[in-house]
Amino acid sequence: MDTQGIAGAPSPSSARTTEQPGKNAQRLMELIVSNSNVRSACKRVEQNDGAAGIDGMRAGGLRPYLHDHWAELKQSLLSGTYKPSPVRRHEIPKPGGGVRLLGIPTALDRFIQQAVLQVLTPLFEPRFSEHSYGFRPGKSARQAVEAARGYIEEGYGFVVDMDLSKLFDRVNHDIVMAKVARVVQDKRVLKLIRAFLKAGVMENGVCVRSEEGTPQGGPLSPLLANIMLNDLDWELERRGHRFARYADDCNIYVKSRRAGERVMASVRRFEESKLKLKVNEEKSAVDRPARRKFLGFSFIGGSNPRIRIANKTRERFDERIRKITNRSNGRSMASRICELNAYVRGWMGYFRIARTPSVYQEMDQWMRRRMRMRLLKQWKKPKTVRRNLVALGIPEEWARKISGSRKGYWRLANTPQVNKALGLAYWRNQGLLSLMDLYAQNS
Repeated sequence: MDTQGIAGAPSPSSARTTEQPGKNAQRLMELIVSNSNVRSACKRVEQNDGAAGIDGMRAGGLRPYLHDHWAELKQSLLSGTYKPSPVRRHEIPKPGGGVRLLGIPTALDRFIQQAVLQVLTPLFEPRFSEHSYGFRPGKSARQAVEAARGYIEEGYGFVVDMDLSKLFDRVNHDIVMAKVARVVQDKRVLKLIRAFLKAGVMENGVCVRSEEGTPQGGPLSPLLANIMLNDLDWELERRGHRFARYADDCNIYVKSRRAGERVMASVRRFEESKLKLKVNEEKSAVDRPARRKFLGFSFIGGSNPRIRIANKTRERFDERIRKITNRSNGRSMASRICELNAYVRGWMGYFRIARTPSVYQEMDQWMRRRMRMRLLKQWKKPKTVRRNLVALGIPEEWARKISGSRKGYWRLANTPQVNKALGLAYWRNQGLLSLMDLYAQNS
């Protein structure tokens, strides 16, 4: 590819390679560095943006860099001499406690991984089970949850809820590379993937070698995780189990607790002996689906089950709303509403399949009460509270009582008068989105 191909706008054919990967499995690297494939990969990395790696370069600097260095980079890939940089370690807190370790590759390495991913995906997709839903084109968490609901409706009233402990951190390099090599014959591509696995992590200025795991944060990691667990999927299919897997969350549906315990024991042996992975005993159990969560959801009922919001999901929602409406934060109300709307819209975009409008209504009311509390705190002085309440239609006598009350802001925010003045109509006028309105739009 000429340097203008990278630097210029993507061509109409940039979403596909010029050849089909299956035609010559020993020349995959030529497909990876082909003009259309690298244009598409560059565009995708720029769209995703993301944090910078250890070199400090953001995705916006990728295209100018490739304009100057694509020729030598392409040659190093074709000759099998390219060496990835170590990833930058980043910790994010988990909702249930602890931290999730992310490895952030450089923008250049993300670009190369994306180019590899685009060529390998068509090779591996036909080999994956239909019951694997994570990180696959045309598959989604929503489909996994709907499949689980269908199994419950068929009478499979117990779930073997299996959670793999730190899947991305404990993938055995030799095992996953052996599985990749079943399909990929181009030794340069195999060498490149192993180089990404062993690139190491930069911590406090020191590069720590990676002996196992595929760090979360790179485009290739989800595909490698699915390749690693593909044998598990086909083993479950061979045994005739009803199951749905999304990344490291695997739910198997059975008709009795006793059957579930047998399945749990046998699958645990398979994962630990064949895949060298460990089951998280604290998060795994055999139970009724209503008492477990799957991808943030749970279920109500037996013969006609409904999808509902899991309790921990509700707790995480409340925690985020508390953070946005924190009384000690001096931000403007407009800024808070903007952040709330972005969060609520994204949240409902994922959880809208839960058919529990009464829960959405409760969450709406609680969120508006938090905003009323925040507004009363902002008004602060009794005379300001009284004047604003009167302006909103509250009788002078009641406005005076509320403004002179010794009750805390949280209790005042739930009084009938404040609720009337600062109710649903007021917040709609301010531009605050409602979960119930979003739910009605998607029903």
